Amino acid sequence: MFVDGCFWHRCPDHGVLPKHNAEWWEAKLAETVARDRRKDSALRECGWTVIHVWEHEDPADAADVIAAQWSAAVQRDVDPELA
Repeated sequence: MFVDGCFWHRCPDHGVLPKHNAEWWEAKLAETVARDRRKDSALRECGWTVIHVWEHEDPADAADVIAAQWSAAVQRDVDPELA
């Protein structure tokens, strides 16, 4: 599970681009997001379930997401036809 910061990972609700040196920041933040996607793909290829939540999300909601993913994984292990 990854807790992504709104600034560094470009939250659609709270991510802002600095006004000073905007071109540099645009490239820097775009590469951060691209690296996140590459990392997610690599982890999934290894069989991991990747979950991202934003830093501003309620921890209880994040826990619900984890519980739902865990439950789904357990069900797939019990009944492979659900995969």
